[in-house]
Amino acid sequence: MATQDARPIEEVLVMEREEWPDGPPHELFKRMRSECPVHWTPTITEYPEEDGFWSVTTADDIHSVSRDFETYSSERGGITALTNAVMPLELIQAMFIGMDPPKHDRLKGLFQRGFTPKRIADHEDDIRAITIGVLDKLEGRGECDLVPDVAQPVVARVIGSFMGLPPEDDEIWARLMNEMMGAGDPDLNPEGPQAVMERDVPELFSRCQRLIAERREHPTEDLTSVLVHAEIDGQKLEEHEIVMGFFLLMAAGNDSTKATYCSAMRALLENPDERQKLLDDPGLIPSAVEESLRMFPAFAHFRRTATTDVELNGATIREGDKVLMWYVSSNRDETRYEDPDRFDVTRNPEHQAFGAGGRHFCLGTALARLELRILMEETLRRYPQMELAGQPLYAESPFINQLKTLPVRLS
Repeated sequence: MATQDARPIEEVLVMEREEWPDGPPHELFKRMRSECPVHWTPTITEYPEEDGFWSVTTADDIHSVSRDFETYSSERGGITALTNAVMPLELIQAMFIGMDPPKHDRLKGLFQRGFTPKRIADHEDDIRAITIGVLDKLEGRGECDLVPDVAQPVVARVIGSFMGLPPEDDEIWARLMNEMMGAGDPDLNPEGPQAVMERDVPELFSRCQRLIAERREHPTEDLTSVLVHAEIDGQKLEEHEIVMGFFLLMAAGNDSTKATYCSAMRALLENPDERQKLLDDPGLIPSAVEESLRMFPAFAHFRRTATTDVELNGATIREGDKVLMWYVSSNRDETRYEDPDRFDVTRNPEHQAFGAGGRHFCLGTALARLELRILMEETLRRYPQMELAGQPLYAESPFINQLKTLPVRLS
């Protein structure tokens, strides 16, 4: 597609579905980093009402954009390439990921204390028990799909426990998050993106309203209660802010670890020498987690909006323009990584899977790393000879970077 592509790079429409037949178009991004590191795409064919966007593809430029919230706003236009096409901007702005300082800092700070590495480490035994319990259910089976059979139930129960949700509701919330986050994928959301607002958002609000009423009447120690009783400048959050704060935490907990774990397992199955290194020395698994985060960040991009005219690496960005930071590109930047497309469990790299610093650096880094380590440890311990049993399929999305199927033979 890319290096054999005779089209001028300026004519490429980065988000067209045909550019993403099997996950991110890494050859295209490689070409962009070399020929046009800040690239303009004038239109999104599937969403003709949406404006075009700038693609930022190098690690250094994404680092600059991430740390300059005054020039590149999260609040002004939302956090993905689509401003209003799937979910209205008003709802995106109700999440702290869709806010700018100072409100962002105050709301995020309410949760920061619960996500410190020390506090997260206290949950290791619980997360390991959840993981072992899910793997136990595979006993006697010759094959499974790691996405719905392992990753999904583990991450759903972990984030559900943090939010104070009962286990019997895990499948309901997982379905809702998958439909909303995978809005454009015909398997995850068969009714199409319009169904998010027509079906999913009303269901989200209805279910959350019951949770809000319960927590107001009977406060608990979970994160849902934190949202319900939070005060910013002496005022409690409005109901839609509580609901969207809940959605943010649930969606991040549902998608991030599931995405990277499944891609990491695929890489280990396709690179048996790398897998053998982990089997011989499980102490390398934390390094393998970092390499997996580098190569397979859970989200392909996040977006900012320019608040003023600005120059970035030779490009003139105008006030109001969309600016997309492509982590699936920056994490394979040749100026940062030797042989960046090679999966190397000993590399232990720095990366931008959790963002590139600044105010919006991921809140859940410690939790994601712990979940990934435990999932890899327990899966490899239980099934050291696991093999691929079919062609894995990517979710059709230029935002969520995840497999929707990963069929395997267990022994």
